[in-house]
Amino acid sequence: MTKKQRAMEIIELLKKEYPDAGCTLDYDDAWKLLVSVRLAAQCTDARVNVVVEGLYDRYPTVEALAKAPVEEIEKIVKPCGLGHSKARDISACMKVLLEEYGGRVPEDFDALLKLPGVGRKSANLIMGDVFGKPAIVTDTHCIRLVNRFGLVDGIKEPKKVEMALWKIIPPEEGSDFCHRLVYHGRAVCTARTNPDCENCCLKEVCKKVGVHAK
Repeated sequence: MTKKQRAMEIIELLKKEYPDAGCTLDYDDAWKLLVSVRLAAQCTDARVNVVVEGLYDRYPTVEALAKAPVEEIEKIVKPCGLGHSKARDISACMKVLLEEYGGRVPEDFDALLKLPGVGRKSANLIMGDVFGKPAIVTDTHCIRLVNRFGLVDGIKEPKKVEMALWKIIPPEEGSDFCHRLVYHGRAVCTARTNPDCENCCLKEVCKKVGVHAK
């Protein structure tokens, strides 16, 4: 079985197992997803969803957040960890959106990468979830699982994993595939304990079934 064949089988099995999988960060506007994904670094999505409620109550628009003192933003987002750097990036990002894009999030991958605090993972998430464009989000779940599945071979660097997956994952499947990996990585193919291979929907096609990849 080639990697592309294995990938297609995994995609179809995950669709059946997690038909409604989507982004677990709450947002109703593109700029809010930018804020949330920055806060989600080394923090759970569940905590981010709680923290941003207070942030948006006080600063409900791009303009309001762009003009907010960084120190005030930091006070609110501190529970997400790395409060100073995250507040600084959020403030700078909102200023760029306001000054260069009229408060709107650009629908261009390279433009997104130029925003403060936005890396490839964040840019791909925006492209896929907000704009419905082809995207592959290589978060920790994705990297761990595609190595275990045998879709990539011992690659840990996010960009290299992303480039490898582009070769075997159909563009229209990438975004949903990565969301389903998050669900599967939390429920079955976990990081801190042995994966539950016996009850895994992928056990017939996973290259590393029964093996806890280090």
